[in-house]
Amino acid sequence: MSAPAPVVFLVDVDNTLLDNDRVQADLRQRLELDFGAASRDRYWAILEELFLELGYRDYLGALQRYRVEHPRDVHLLEMSSYLVDYPFANRLYPGALDALANLARFGRTVVLSDGDVVFQPRKVERSGIAEAVDGRVLIYIHKEEALDDVEQRFPARHYVLVDDKLRILTAVKKAWGPRVTTVFVRQGFYAKDPATLAASPPADRSVARIGELADCALSDLIPPEVKP
Repeated sequence: MSAPAPVVFLVDVDNTLLDNDRVQADLRQRLELDFGAASRDRYWAILEELFLELGYRDYLGALQRYRVEHPRDVHLLEMSSYLVDYPFANRLYPGALDALANLARFGRTVVLSDGDVVFQPRKVERSGIAEAVDGRVLIYIHKEEALDDVEQRFPARHYVLVDDKLRILTAVKKAWGPRVTTVFVRQGFYAKDPATLAASPPADRSVARIGELADCALSDLIPPEVKP
């Protein structure tokens, strides 16, 4: 294991750097236009079933399972291409890449995300996020259960976790305690859902949008008693 870095920034993707709610809305619209409302709803039901099974949304897996129900629908191949070639860079939040560049002035930046092994890496690559962090991308099934692997790959005296899900921030804070500063980005569905917000304590820091981190100082993120 290499010597610990002073600070490592672990940054989520969906609804943190990239507007995944908008991606889903585009997908719903495309499904309805190409296949009709009933097919759209069936695909989305399969997607939610897989989410309960896997813990993440497997868009391509849902399409494959939908295909089993419609084996002669050759237009599904077009839907697959739409997903893989989606212009993710157009769905970056304003200031997202600038935020990564600013954080990189203070420490190493690493993408820490959940997802499948095809669609999620493709999203991170095509959006420009992977390049912005020099390829330091970690994608797990449940990232909060893989913290030992995160530590091994990117050891640090202090971590800063930036995420839109209080549940994740709370779990990591419980595991790492004062070694991590949690930053809640109030974007997307989960960040605004009253039930989700009520289920977890507040994070150490909170910002309304990721772009706020584009011009912040390290002292805005890490408490003064912490000396990374």
